[in-house]
Amino acid sequence: MCGRYAVRQDPAALAQEFAAADRTGGATGADFNITPTKTVPIVVQRGAERSVRPVRWGLVPTWAEEADGGPPMINARAETITTKPAFSESARRRRCLMPATGWYEWKPGDARRQPHLCRRRDGRSLAMAAVFSAWWDPKSIRQPLVTCAVVTTAAAGELAEVHHRMPLVLPEDRWADWLDPRRSEIDELLRPEPSVLGELALHTVSTEVNSMRNNRPDLLEPADPVPAPAEQAVLFES
Repeated sequence: MCGRYAVRQDPAALAQEFAAADRTGGATGADFNITPTKTVPIVVQRGAERSVRPVRWGLVPTWAEEADGGPPMINARAETITTKPAFSESARRRRCLMPATGWYEWKPGDARRQPHLCRRRDGRSLAMAAVFSAWWDPKSIRQPLVTCAVVTTAAAGELAEVHHRMPLVLPEDRWADWLDPRRSEIDELLRPEPSVLGELALHTVSTEVNSMRNNRPDLLEPADPVPAPAEQAVLFES
């Protein structure tokens, strides 16, 4: 799954990295501890222009009666995205990329709440497959609320030792096909590319990530893991 991630680049740098135009208007910036419902940058393709735009993380389907009627839908499973009503329309027509420096993950059942960060070994941004939706408030004529969700797939390699799900990370040669709104058949694109795993690195980071109030560049840096309870007891006794 993906419930927290980081983007250290500003929109101008992301636009250059993804060969896109910056259309964020200053609505987003570097964020080292992104939580659901925050405004985040996505990459979309409309006509001849690829652009970086600001949206809210947590998809609201076009048919929803209200925007905040339940928990934010931040993730969409690759296995069901084309059939699940909340995501199927977006999967056909409204696909995007969510740039990320890396995503944070926690091992289920770990009482220490030890966060791990998964990022590219070369420091470049990850391109997480995502979908977006434009929801109109029936009681208002204002601009639509545009929201997004990360596509997730089964974790593999060392990532599976931390959590059984992970974002679907797309290699650059799949970006154009994923972003193309004219392409409705995407089953092939939903299959993880094995070569991507070799580009990813996983390391523990500070438990300060656990608090959404903390938002600093050093949260991305490797940190020693919190000792397990048995190890803590030994340290105390010594």
